[in-house]
Amino acid sequence: MPVLVVTNDIDPTADRVIEELNRRGTPVLRCDTADFPMNLSFTAELSGAWAGTIRTTRRHIDLSDITGIYYRRPSEYRFPEGMAHQHRRWACMEAKIGFLGTLAALPRWLNHPARIAAAEYKPVQLSTATTCGLRVPHTLITNVSADAEEFAQQVGDVVYKPMSALPLADDGTVRHLLFARRVTAEDLADEAIGLTAHMVQEWVEHTHAVRLTAVDDRLFATEIHAATDETHVDWRTDYDALEYQPADVPERVAEGVRRLLRTLDLRFGALDFLVTPEGEWVFLEINPNGQWAWIAQAAPDNAHAIATALTEGPPDDR
Repeated sequence: MPVLVVTNDIDPTADRVIEELNRRGTPVLRCDTADFPMNLSFTAELSGAWAGTIRTTRRHIDLSDITGIYYRRPSEYRFPEGMAHQHRRWACMEAKIGFLGTLAALPRWLNHPARIAAAEYKPVQLSTATTCGLRVPHTLITNVSADAEEFAQQVGDVVYKPMSALPLADDGTVRHLLFARRVTAEDLADEAIGLTAHMVQEWVEHTHAVRLTAVDDRLFATEIHAATDETHVDWRTDYDALEYQPADVPERVAEGVRRLLRTLDLRFGALDFLVTPEGEWVFLEINPNGQWAWIAQAAPDNAHAIATALTEGPPDDR
């Protein structure tokens, strides 16, 4: 039974899964929403369930045969040059609702786009993680600088963290990611805080970080050891300054992670933790569509687990 992979042309994470599916002899159709409608066509008819065909320039797949859909990071829809702006906007919405909406009606996603969108809200992640038994940092979200300043004075060492991964652009060309950084009460006494929401958390003293990937009930964890002060605050600032080694997941944390995925209705998640000197794991966030291929030692296990999830479906209790 074939698997549908929805992502852009350059996606090393999806590449690893497709390689594993190919190794197993599982048919795969890889497509990008940017291919529709110029290089991808589809027809679907509802008769009890949706049935029809998706066709690219090289392959086709029957909707009723799809055993799993791997939703990664597709691009924006593309339309012919010269198409009027208002027509392009209308066609884009029709494509999203018609093409992606038809796929959304099919079962066995990893993860379903609607579940990804709902789970991306950091406040939802933090409160849900708490109810699932995971420790989270003391957190304030505000656009009132006086409240942020008071929080820092009461808590002590704090860190500012962006709540989205949207990069800033300079002149529409150079893009910059915003990283977490340690701040003081004086830093937070800034009227610019009133211009949008800001998240401030207690600084968690830690020996290292952990990236944990969950695929249904299977968990894979890797310790991340930072070699610089900047990467100790946010390891994404310099991947070359990191060292990795396998990590054992404490049973209490494993139980909390599985509860979190079930509560958020996710089959996959990439979770970040900090580990204190006492060995306690502190939850930071879950990315419902996170990457993992950059950790070479963990990539084969993740690819194998995701390929299995796409071909065999979720556990019976999901």
